[in-house]
Amino acid sequence: MKLSTKGRYAVTAMMHLAIHDRHGPVTLAEISQCQGISLSYLEQLFAKLRKHGLVEGVRGPGGGYRLARMPDQVTVANIITAVDERLDATRCCGDENCQGGRRCLTHQLWTDLSRQIFTFLEGITLAQFVERPAIGDTAHRHHTRRRDRIQPIQFPAMV
Repeated sequence: MKLSTKGRYAVTAMMHLAIHDRHGPVTLAEISQCQGISLSYLEQLFAKLRKHGLVEGVRGPGGGYRLARMPDQVTVANIITAVDERLDATRCCGDENCQGGRRCLTHQLWTDLSRQIFTFLEGITLAQFVERPAIGDTAHRHHTRRRDRIQPIQFPAMV
């Protein structure tokens, strides 16, 4: 079984939102730049994430996207399934027609593996992942870069 870039990028983008959640909405352009994900691809993913109630858009100056739920209420499995990613290790996509229209000898093994993977990812929330020490270091680096890009508006001195 291979998790496609669709699932990986969706989880990465949601982690970016979770890390920067307390600093306000995040633009897709910022996620694109920081995470190296195509802006048009992010737009497609966020349409699906929004449809599943995982993100919400904020309009106006300083707008962007933010989590629609608390980080402890969003699991990695929620994100992956929202973008139509299948967590299935079987060759037949669970249809039991893997070997000439019939169930193969190892079908149950791959079904059990798929269930274990889903259970594992369902047990990890964005909040838990953000609390990992290595994530904190990465988040600090991203926040510093984000703060450096946002320049205060300089007004000419009044005479």
